[in-house]
Amino acid sequence: MTEPGTPAPHVVVLFGANGDLAKRMIYPALARLGAAGRLPAAYAVVGTGRHDVDDYAGVISESIADSTDGENTDLAERATFQTSDADDGADLAKAVQEAEQKVAAEAGVDVDDVRRLVYLSVPPGSMTDIVAMLGREGITDRARLVVEKPFGLDLETSRELDAALKDVVHEDEVFRVDHFLGKEAVQNVLALRFANRLFGTLWHRDHVESVHIDVPETLELEGRGSFYETVGCLRDMVTTHLSQILGFVALDPPADLTAEAVRDAKAAVFQALRPFSKEHAVFGQFDGYRDDDDVDDDSEVETLVALTAYVDNERWRDVPFHLRTGKAMADDRRTVTVRFREPEPALFGSTGDGGHPHELVLDLSDDAKVAVEVRGKRPGPELEVAPATLTLDYADDFPDDDPLAAYERILLDVFHGDQLLFARADEVDRLWQVGQPLLEDPPQTQTYEPGSWGPTPPWEHTA
Repeated sequence: MTEPGTPAPHVVVLFGANGDLAKRMIYPALARLGAAGRLPAAYAVVGTGRHDVDDYAGVISESIADSTDGENTDLAERATFQTSDADDGADLAKAVQEAEQKVAAEAGVDVDDVRRLVYLSVPPGSMTDIVAMLGREGITDRARLVVEKPFGLDLETSRELDAALKDVVHEDEVFRVDHFLGKEAVQNVLALRFANRLFGTLWHRDHVESVHIDVPETLELEGRGSFYETVGCLRDMVTTHLSQILGFVALDPPADLTAEAVRDAKAAVFQALRPFSKEHAVFGQFDGYRDDDDVDDDSEVETLVALTAYVDNERWRDVPFHLRTGKAMADDRRTVTVRFREPEPALFGSTGDGGHPHELVLDLSDDAKVAVEVRGKRPGPELEVAPATLTLDYADDFPDDDPLAAYERILLDVFHGDQLLFARADEVDRLWQVGQPLLEDPPQTQTYEPGSWGPTPPWEHTA
């Protein structure tokens, strides 16, 4: 794929402009895009929220101080702040129009040629009302709406949010962010599978014994107690990040690499995904979670989920997909492990679970690697096999290339209107259908020690 051209002139309207996500991710990503010459030549940022920000330019400058290796960026100079809420957005609409006029004059274009990127970094309970306000005030004209997960809190509220979005914009203008899909390493799943016959031919239940998608975190709440009490780990991670990774791993070859074809293939996986059940799931809560001031003393909210999922189609029938993620665990890891079946005939005997499994391990961290765990002859006089590793390190193999961080990729694609790495409405709806049984009838939450691996996962119970 070639480098996309310069985006059209834009006004970026950012809800949650003084929030943690904006400071940690969005402003640094915009700054790095600007330093690399990937932002529109003419643009403005209008930050907004319920409470005024005294020094908005200072907030941005502090957020991006370490982002661009000293390269100049004028992001803070192009930003203004305007208060708004779901009941009153008139002043915000006026601020957006004024910013558009300045951008249009700078670019030498008509105001109607300036696009709007409206980024909704707000709690799920506030999203629907804010979307309705945007429509009333006309802020959705010429706009692309960027929506952060979770998309609702269950199937019903997800459908309410989707209806609210469709009332003000077309589906083509909705960009549902799952930032895991913006990671270079996740996109490399497509490259490995479909640019290499070696892996593509093995990606089938005849050859694959199981797939593990593992995203443990050592972090605890980090000030997000009220968020987790509302959302929990299943909504926060499993029906979003881990399921989307599963979709990329499991999809059948798409007709091409257009957004429509890839998302059609992913949606087909989710249609075949068996609803989650508590018989194949374990919930955990780390000891000390209830000590947070924003957490109920009797909370049963899960901070860890481990479950086995099944995709009931020709490619994957009866192959278990083991998903695990949680807070305050023993390690930080983002891996997909594809374990292959034993060879037939087994000339060297069985070397599986009790020996040396042969696996493909995809590291989905920012320092992306691919490891193929194979079996080779142990040096010496005997014909004996032992484990060995073949490793692809992208930093070593592409030393002159600068990968985009997840939010850089996400924002760049929104500027260009490319929806390949964003969740579509039918995908979201189906994943809520799949997760709903666990929301309605969850397993009992078990306590685990911080820094541990948590309760025994279901696949070890049945091993």
